Amino acid sequence: MANVTLKGNPVELAGNTLKVGDAAPDFSLQNSALQDVKLADSNGKIRIIATIPSLDTPVCHAETVNFNQKAAGLDNVEVLVVSMDLPFGQKRWCGAEGVENVTTLSAHRCTQFGQDYGVLIKGGPLDRCLCRAIFVADGEGKLTHVEYVSEIAEHPNYDAALDAAKG
Repeated sequence: MANVTLKGNPVELAGNTLKVGDAAPDFSLQNSALQDVKLADSNGKIRIIATIPSLDTPVCHAETVNFNQKAAGLDNVEVLVVSMDLPFGQKRWCGAEGVENVTTLSAHRCTQFGQDYGVLIKGGPLDRCLCRAIFVADGEGKLTHVEYVSEIAEHPNYDAALDAAKG
C-alpha cells in the first residue's frame, strides 16, 4: 500500500498499489457527456491517467491546467484526469478554464476504479475521494510509470510522467 499523507497526516488507501510493469486495470467511468469510457477505448495510444481529489482545489486545478497545456504538443497521447467530481461539475470546470486537451472522467458511480488503482481514500476528511497519483500506460495497457504522490497537497512529478509518455 502506498504511503500517502494529507497535510502531514497519514491517509488510508483501499486496494493494492500498482507498479511499473503491471497491467493497467480496465475501468468504466463517465465523461462529461455522461458516456461510459473504458481504458480499452483508447488502446494503441499512450495514456496518462491522473487521479485527483477534486478539480475545485488549487493543486488539482493547477495540475489539470498544466496537463492540458502539455498535452497539446503530445502525439498519440491521451490524458485522462479522474476524480469523484460529478460529470456536470467537470464539464462546467473545463468550460470555465478552457480545458480541451484532457478528458475528465468521473468515478462517482462506484469505488471500484479507486480500489483497482489503489487510490481510494478510506476515512478522514477526503473519505471516498481519490488520492493524487499518476499512471502512464502504453498502447497495450502496460504501466510504464507510476507515482503515488506522497503528500496529497503537493504536485506530482510532471516531467517524469511526460518523459514516460514520450517513451
